[in-house]
Amino acid sequence: MSGGSLVGAGSIERTIFRFIWKYSKRDQLILLAVTATLFPLLYLTLELPKRIINDAIGATSQIVDVWGYSLPQTTFLMILCFAFLVAVLAHGLMKMRINTMKGVLSERMLRRLRYLLINRALRFPQPYFERVSQGEMVSMITAESEPMGGLMGDAISQPVLQAGQMITILSFLFLQSVWFGLAAVALIPLQAWLIPRLQRQINLLNKQRIQEVRVLAAQIGENAAGASTLRANGGWRYRRAMISDQLGRLFAIRFDIYQKKFFMKFINNFISQLTPFMFYLVGGLLVLQGSVSLGALVAALAAYKDLSSPWKELLTYYNQTQDMSLRWDVVIERFAPDGMIDEKLFEGEPVERPQLNGDIVLDRVSVRDIDGNQVLDDLNLTFPAGRTIGISATSEEDRNALTELLTREIVPTSGRIEIGDINMADLHQGVVAARVGLATSRPVMFQGTLGENVMMPMRSRPLSASTEDPDFPETLRAGNSADPFDVEWVDPGLAGFDDTARLRDWWLQLIDGMGSGAALFQRGAEQVFDPNEHPDLAAKLIELRPLVQKEVQKAGLTEQALVFDRLAYNPALPVAENLLFATPCVPVTRQLLAQQTVFLGQLRELGLDETLVSLTRDVIELLRQIFGLDGTDHPLFRKLGLEAQTYEAAVELVEQTRKEGARGLDDEQLASLLSVPFVISAEQIGPAFSDELKNRILELRHSHSDKLLEPLHDVFVPLDENAFAPGLTVMENALFGKVSQIGGARTDEARKKIVDVLAENGARPMVVELIYDVPVSLGGQNLPAVFAEPLAFTRATIKKPDILILETALASYDMETQVAVYKNLRELLPETTVIYLNDTFENPDVFDMYVEIRQGRVVTGEGPTDVEGDGAASADLVRKLRALEQTPLFSGLDRRQLRLLAFGARWFEAKPGQVVFLKDDQPTDGAYVVLEGEAGLYLPRSGEADQLIATVGAGALVGELGLIRKEPRALSMVAETELSCLRIGEEEFLAVVENDAATAFKLLQVIAGYVSN
Repeated sequence: MSGGSLVGAGSIERTIFRFIWKYSKRDQLILLAVTATLFPLLYLTLELPKRIINDAIGATSQIVDVWGYSLPQTTFLMILCFAFLVAVLAHGLMKMRINTMKGVLSERMLRRLRYLLINRALRFPQPYFERVSQGEMVSMITAESEPMGGLMGDAISQPVLQAGQMITILSFLFLQSVWFGLAAVALIPLQAWLIPRLQRQINLLNKQRIQEVRVLAAQIGENAAGASTLRANGGWRYRRAMISDQLGRLFAIRFDIYQKKFFMKFINNFISQLTPFMFYLVGGLLVLQGSVSLGALVAALAAYKDLSSPWKELLTYYNQTQDMSLRWDVVIERFAPDGMIDEKLFEGEPVERPQLNGDIVLDRVSVRDIDGNQVLDDLNLTFPAGRTIGISATSEEDRNALTELLTREIVPTSGRIEIGDINMADLHQGVVAARVGLATSRPVMFQGTLGENVMMPMRSRPLSASTEDPDFPETLRAGNSADPFDVEWVDPGLAGFDDTARLRDWWLQLIDGMGSGAALFQRGAEQVFDPNEHPDLAAKLIELRPLVQKEVQKAGLTEQALVFDRLAYNPALPVAENLLFATPCVPVTRQLLAQQTVFLGQLRELGLDETLVSLTRDVIELLRQIFGLDGTDHPLFRKLGLEAQTYEAAVELVEQTRKEGARGLDDEQLASLLSVPFVISAEQIGPAFSDELKNRILELRHSHSDKLLEPLHDVFVPLDENAFAPGLTVMENALFGKVSQIGGARTDEARKKIVDVLAENGARPMVVELIYDVPVSLGGQNLPAVFAEPLAFTRATIKKPDILILETALASYDMETQVAVYKNLRELLPETTVIYLNDTFENPDVFDMYVEIRQGRVVTGEGPTDVEGDGAASADLVRKLRALEQTPLFSGLDRRQLRLLAFGARWFEAKPGQVVFLKDDQPTDGAYVVLEGEAGLYLPRSGEADQLIATVGAGALVGELGLIRKEPRALSMVAETELSCLRIGEEEFLAVVENDAATAFKLLQVIAGYVSN
């Protein structure tokens, strides 16, 4: 959707050089001044060799007069040589310093640019992301901006440096002889004209080469995919000839490239050597004539060799500026969309934070989408403050538009939204974020922990402006955020609390209020936690162990809840943990195991290495048969807890152990194989894990576990009924055992029994609080769905907003639960205006105000109003849209899909008794949406009257099954009354079903209804 453009959104400089000059003028001038000091040193490195040859080596006497001083020839020679050495050293050090300064400046400017682009993306209107993909933005900010950084450091200093070096060298040559200077510059124009033209021809050949390589790649792919077909049909010789022909084309192109490339190098080198030829010829004659000295000629030759480098650098700089200017234009175009949030409303702190506790008034509000099509049309609504409002909108596009309006993600195309006497368009974003809460069923989650995601509204600003970070001054110098990162950000005062403990208590109240406490408690009981961070919970679990074990035994669940016993093998515990009768306090990886050389040596001494390697081999063979080498991303494999890299390494080592056994493995290889029994339990291995092996491990536990544990004291903690086991979950610590994974429903019963005991004995709040520390991966991919709605709900409500918007946030709850949540929420937030948006509500009476919106308009008791159009075609399209949106199957379609469907639909009228289609007709005429009247669906019978199967009326869709199955009509359709329909063509109907998941699902429900009937 597009709203009115938010003016004053700030702009990026139109050219890259304006950007560079604006933000680095001072640094560029300093760099320019430092660069200027290089030229005298360069001149000295050219002048001193001439002086050494002419004035020292070529002196006519052994005493040389220098500035009124008489020096021996050898002394003067040494002084000049050391002066030359100092000049060369100073020149090199200055170049190093200049390059370092350029590098720092480049990185600083690149950092500024990237931060600027990322910051601007935060102000983009939400609909803009529908047109620009995240991948495209990431590429622009990272890869495409990278080369710009180099130009930002070189912008002024590079042309000045290279041009200055050229001028210095040419000045030196002209000072030696005008002829030397003219010879040096004479062929530069020829090179500048000829070499780029030859390079362009090579570039064209390279493009052609890439195209032919793609053809070859396609042919290779075909051969690989169809190798068996070629063998079966005798086509391999023809395909080999085809490949040879393609390779021949590549050879010919490469041959042309080599010819032109090396011819270009020959011409370039020849032209470059023509100048020395002129120096030797003309310079030699001038030396013989006495016009110039031999030292001047030698120095001129040396100077000329240094002339080509700055000339090439200048040409490269010119090409770079052209390329970067084009890239800059592309980036600017993408990062300056219409409708960006005004920078004044986004940056800094708001002057005041008014309460948004007045009536919400939508005054003639209209919204258009990014294509200019109407989405919301002339809404006039007033939502009373502090009340509960329900808004039913079958179209997801309508719900999204309303949500974005009320959170100011978009602004109206026309009209205005006022809250009390405040125009929402004028509010600072900080006020909107603090006073308006939004929860959806699809919350965006950021990498970190669940608590960090929930507390996002509490981190609106740092609580301290000072930081001890030594790199922070550089952050400020690069124009990045002035907010320090490594300080406290959580501000309980934003929700009216004094400390974070009370804020967490409020979070727990919200969890219970939305009815998620039990589900999260169950998930919390499956978490592993650090006893140092939650000492009370650790002590509580140890205290409850006898009671938990008693209740489990009383319920007859001892085969599912396997209590640890030093005298018995626990099949739910990994093999290595059974051997040691201990649990790991840190994640056990193959790298960590490889470092435990003493432990591995003890295993070899006891002969356990062969036993464990043999067991690993059997397990790996089993897993390889099930998952193969590429099935490590399967959920069942991930459930094993075995890392993909560990599995792949073990697969490679298994074959080696067949021949040499464990003896042929070094410590690192043995650790890779032993990583498997350190993770997988006897339950997971199954029958391959024999009772004999269990007894062997028990014998070794009794005789050697203490000794084996000695070198592993930093990795494993012995199991003790009176001590907390850090490697176990809450549930396992409470039981002091493992819950079987293969007990089916009885296993679930055992888990529930343990959880119930914890809840009845006051552990529930402490366990639920563990959810706060659950890690969240990128995009929340590791979180189950049970966390999504509680996270969205509590993130929106934890700040105690004045306005709370719940867009299908409770969609997974039944109506009874939803009503209970409505009531709980009203008790928790008595003064908040709560707005529920959903496609439909079973019981609208629970709301203080209920509004139904269909296709962008408020539904009233009046008939549909006419819509302004541009002509008859537009009015006809609107009529079709109105007809389709009344059909349950299509009512949820987004506006674009509905418009496409309406465009392809045709009106169809039928008189009573008129046949619409007959049984066994081909369904090419499409499906029919009945708008008015009734039609009968008949099954023809030979020699009898047709049997009426069903009567369909307004809103029914007829004939869709034939389109989907591509089979003849199963029934005949005959008009019973005056019939008005929309006929949807086969292609249009199937396109919608294939591209819209919601419509396909509704169609599935309709078909299921046919089956049930």
